[in-house]
Amino acid sequence: MANKGGGGGGSAVRAAEMEKMSIEQLKIVKEQSDLELNLLQDSLTNIRTATSRLELASTALHDLSSRPQGKKMLVPLTASLYVPGTLDDADKVLVDVGTGYFVEKTMVEGKDYCQRKISLLKSNHEQLVEVASKKKIIADEAGAVLQAKLKQMAPSS
Repeated sequence: MANKGGGGGGSAVRAAEMEKMSIEQLKIVKEQSDLELNLLQDSLTNIRTATSRLELASTALHDLSSRPQGKKMLVPLTASLYVPGTLDDADKVLVDVGTGYFVEKTMVEGKDYCQRKISLLKSNHEQLVEVASKKKIIADEAGAVLQAKLKQMAPSS
């Protein structure tokens, strides 16, 4: 198998090289490419979910910054549990930085954090889409060559 530099970091196998492979080798290439493609698609879904959650958080921060001090509101404790509260200081927010850690930031820093994370996730999404499309091409080529080899081996009637 030839390893092309750059790209998705995996090995890309050209169709001409695939034709030299045995049926078992082709099955392995196809299965591995399909598995990697499924994992990449799961990652893409997770990135889209995280991006939309950060966009919602950014919108919430914008909304919160326009509310007056002393405003009564419902404060989310979990996704489905809200308690009544009063806005004390709209310029300070707690930002979830992952694995249960929260950092106090100013409103501007909180908005900036969300925007930087959104930009990073969108960049990662674009890169994964590129890698996934390359893996799909490899899987499709392996499948086509495998089908052709199986047809050649089948007794003609």
